[in-house]
Amino acid sequence: QVQLVDSGGGLVQPGGSLKLSCAASGFRLDTSAIAWFRQAPGKEREGVICNNMWYATYWYLDAVKGRFTIFRDNDKNTVYLHMNSLKPEDTAIYYCARTNKNCKSSTAEYDNWGQGTQVTVSS
Repeated sequence: QVQLVDSGGGLVQPGGSLKLSCAASGFRLDTSAIAWFRQAPGKEREGVICNNMWYATYWYLDAVKGRFTIFRDNDKNTVYLHMNSLKPEDTAIYYCARTNKNCKSSTAEYDNWGQGTQVTVSS
């Protein structure tokens, strides 16, 4: 059974850092593209960043370029989202998602989702 479990969210001050984890089971990570999406209150879910099975990274938000990076550890079947220089506008629920195709920014392209982890950036 395919499963994704998000973790690592929390409350952080502006300028701080967080590392989110997406633990995968039931499939081989090296055959999948994994993306992180986020959804702020009252807004639609939006693509943030994606890493595909060839280790290429796609950023879907200009606002996070240079601050967010994605890293996969196939041995641990886990994908990480490193977030630096966090801003209040980064506050959202963050979700990881899986597709066996290449990275896309649309939620419709992804077959499996984590439960989400809350990130709050506030002083």
